[in-house]
Amino acid sequence: MPTEIYLLKVGMTMTEGMVSEWYVADGGPVQVGEPLYALETEKVNMDVEAETAGTVRHRVETGVSMEPGEVIGFIFSGDEAIPDDLTKVPATPAAPESVAVAEPPVAAPPPQNVSASPAARRLARELGVDYSRLTGSGPGGRIVEADVRAASGERRPERPARVSPAARRRAREMDVDVSRVPGSGPGGRIVKEDIQKATQTGPGEAIPIGGMRRTIARRMHESLMASAQLTMDMEVVMDDAVRMREQLIEEWQADNIRPTYTDMVVRAVTKALGNHPIMNSELREAEILLLPDIHIGIAVSLEEGLVVPVVRNADRLSLKQVSVESARLAAAARGGSLGLDDYAGGTFTVTALGMYGVDSFTPIINSPQSGILGVNRIYDGIAFEDDKPVRSKRMKLSLTWDHRVLDGVPAAGFLGEVKRLLEAPYRLLV
Repeated sequence: MPTEIYLLKVGMTMTEGMVSEWYVADGGPVQVGEPLYALETEKVNMDVEAETAGTVRHRVETGVSMEPGEVIGFIFSGDEAIPDDLTKVPATPAAPESVAVAEPPVAAPPPQNVSASPAARRLARELGVDYSRLTGSGPGGRIVEADVRAASGERRPERPARVSPAARRRAREMDVDVSRVPGSGPGGRIVKEDIQKATQTGPGEAIPIGGMRRTIARRMHESLMASAQLTMDMEVVMDDAVRMREQLIEEWQADNIRPTYTDMVVRAVTKALGNHPIMNSELREAEILLLPDIHIGIAVSLEEGLVVPVVRNADRLSLKQVSVESARLAAAARGGSLGLDDYAGGTFTVTALGMYGVDSFTPIINSPQSGILGVNRIYDGIAFEDDKPVRSKRMKLSLTWDHRVLDGVPAAGFLGEVKRLLEAPYRLLV
């Protein structure tokens, strides 16, 4: 019997996904560990590797949404006859749980102060490398796959050029060979703009909705329909925060750490959530569940949509550590290398549009959370001292909350504490 290729399930909340690209042509050979197909879900784009060697036959085309665990193809061994009609090959869908990514047990875990990506930990176990003794080359000294491979002397097999899902769809529509298109994205990734440059398009272009964009549209609509969302704005005086950030940029320059205003807001939100636990909650059928941990999602805009990686246990991190972790997550998101645990378990979300000159907006809650905070631009305002006008740096925060969980007064109390923390930013350092 041929080996079945399943649509991999990544994370407990995954309900659908698709093959955005087959790396092995229909009827082509594959070896164990070689990239087999690119999986695209609402949150994750990742490569799936072959578990056996043989001849690959596709059962589904790219771009078809399916449930996790469904059979999408087969790998035939050398002595097996390959039928022309794959529908005659019996295929038993795997239970989604059986294809979930799981970490094998570790007999002797390394010291807790060693930071390594999930992919690096898995590879270290496969190659017998003690990653606790390695020096990391990733952001903040984090150990990544390249560090493990360098320590073992193994070279990573060359993979096809990375292509964003939006670029792949556009290339198929315009009949463009992506192998001939130079990539301008992170790490040479081919993005939609590269395909656009390789073609000439006229007016009236129709853009199909699929993949991540379709999932975002569905989830945002469901969030609005299933909850009672309201938004309030509050103005913050940012003079001291601006000065403190400039000082920290200079002080942390040697460590290559550049804190952002969003980092400062995340730190303020984290401290405020500790005193306003109702905002760090989920609404269940007959109860409001106060969540014991504080995991802050930070929205990152990509060409193909929005992703929300999570700063885990943010209440245990200093402002400097928040800056390091948020920078790592943003870089990994834009480079397409986020791990599964980088998305998991967010309890509150921060989203920023201030860098685009936005004064105020209405963010939509990332269900099942109870709130999301929007960060707007810093602008020149006017304050009065001794009846004289004085310039002042100001910013509006836009809080959306679920009115089913809490009313306007406690929501305003939470937002007011975030405001007070930003106006006395030394409190963010303790």
